[in-house]
Amino acid sequence: MNIYVLMKKTFDTEEKIAVNNGKIEDDGAEFIINPYDEYAMEEAIKQREEHGGEVTVVTVGNEDSEKQLRTALAMGADKAVLINIEEDVEETDQFTTVKILEAFFDDKDVDLILAGNVAIDQASGQVGPRLAERLNIPYVTTITDLQIKGETVEIERDVEGDIEKVETTLPLLVTCQQGLNEPRYPSLPGIMKAKKKPLEELELDDLDLEEEDVEPKTKTIDVFLPPEKEAGRVLEGELDDQVKELVSLLNKESKVI
Repeated sequence: MNIYVLMKKTFDTEEKIAVNNGKIEDDGAEFIINPYDEYAMEEAIKQREEHGGEVTVVTVGNEDSEKQLRTALAMGADKAVLINIEEDVEETDQFTTVKILEAFFDDKDVDLILAGNVAIDQASGQVGPRLAERLNIPYVTTITDLQIKGETVEIERDVEGDIEKVETTLPLLVTCQQGLNEPRYPSLPGIMKAKKKPLEELELDDLDLEEEDVEPKTKTIDVFLPPEKEAGRVLEGELDDQVKELVSLLNKESKVI
């Protein structure tokens, strides 16, 4: 089985993020594998262990993305591919990423593509479904269970607190949600083996793409941090007085009623 995982390098949102002139400052920022992509990575390894085949992790980024790819290899992926666009593309959006991935998969024999449900930096959730549309294969989003039985695939997906059961066929693209599995940590032997596993680097020329082919269709106007939360207030006095004061605050200050 030919299994591919779409991986994105994202900011570690548990670390301090600085924004200057509408852009996130890269210097000093910590980068990690997008957490939802870790669910995809774990599921790919589990499906390979059950059905055989090979797991290839793919990312569109720059040379700094090699660190996250090596982590994916240490987790258990067989191969990694870095599509390095640093010298060719200044601005990107979901269209750009999908256009590049479509070209990459053009000559690939694909059984299963797994991606994270969303990326924690932009959270658009568009890349997986849009890529499936371009490749003309079925896709199912926010999955929490995946059972492959021959060419038939039985899936459970999260639908706002409930579960929807879907039956489809391979080839298939799925996006992975929390609850699907528990991603493994890279082991020391895995880290050592990762150094010898193949990591291929491609550029736009290798995919027969020009810079104008991948120009973004959207533009980011501004990036800013959310306002700091104001300190809470404790209402005192008799219960009736507290209720009246709360209603007044919600009406005049918060303007929610």
